[in-house]
Amino acid sequence: MTVRVQLVRFALVGVVNTGTYYGLYLALLTWLPYVAAHVVAFALSMVGSFFLTSYFTYRTRPTWRKFLLFPLTNAANFVVTTSGVYLLVDVLHFGSRYAPLIAAAAAIPITFVVSRTIMLRPEPARPAAQAAQAAQAEHEVKVGRPG
Repeated sequence: MTVRVQLVRFALVGVVNTGTYYGLYLALLTWLPYVAAHVVAFALSMVGSFFLTSYFTYRTRPTWRKFLLFPLTNAANFVVTTSGVYLLVDVLHFGSRYAPLIAAAAAIPITFVVSRTIMLRPEPARPAAQAAQAAQAEHEVKVGRPG
């Protein structure tokens, strides 16, 4: 799959994720301050985003390692969107309902590069797997030797 296809798929996942985030944000905004609503909605939508990014964007198997690293891929997104929401609402006096959408758009390129790096990074071999591979290779060498 080409980077262009991945970028298009990433954008589609981003649309779904943004819609999920924004719906949660609006629901939470009815009883939480805007920053708290943003943080909770962001965290919840990130879990769904992980699985969509894994299965749909990069066609890779989700693993616990990737799941645990995935929040790091969103760390830059979180900083950009949170700073953006604050800047737009408190400094530029935009409405708190629309500020997250504008801030999210600014974070897209950063999030794509970082998520691609994490999601397509080869899994490290486990020590047990390495030992099993070495034993198999040794067995093949012994079997292949003339008696």
